[in-house]
Amino acid sequence: MHFALDHKDQGLKVVYTLSAELKADPGYVRDVQALSLDNDRPLMGLKPTHGLFGSDEWWESIKSGCIRTAHVTGTIRELIFAGQDARWGDSVNAFKLEKEDGTTVLEGIYVQDKVDRDLFRVGAKVSCWYALLELKGQPAPDGTVDYAETVLEMAVSA
Repeated sequence: MHFALDHKDQGLKVVYTLSAELKADPGYVRDVQALSLDNDRPLMGLKPTHGLFGSDEWWESIKSGCIRTAHVTGTIRELIFAGQDARWGDSVNAFKLEKEDGTTVLEGIYVQDKVDRDLFRVGAKVSCWYALLELKGQPAPDGTVDYAETVLEMAVSA
């Protein structure tokens, strides 16, 4: 299922969509769904309250607002190699995004086509849509609802 979100800036190129990734890797969808349904692992997986991850019902829940989404925009201030794995060699795989309110967040680089990685540069504008997916293991340590922030779409200035 294709799911396009409005990034409100015609100068941005959508470089990643979760819908395309899930279509290319149905095994991942099956694994996440199986973990969500596995009652022997009550602390692992997503709550399937509004449909199983990647299902038509789940996408409809995102469109209708039953599953909350968040939109973050800003400017790349620094490119970073984050984590310990070397799957990208010694190249950057994340960036520091300065949001419009002046705060910064660390975000991974998501692309469907590796050539689009070159669009991520200091000064580039980024727009990200996330689904806030409720985890089975609740509550969070601070007593609130614990969510996995899952990137739905990422766009960057071309």
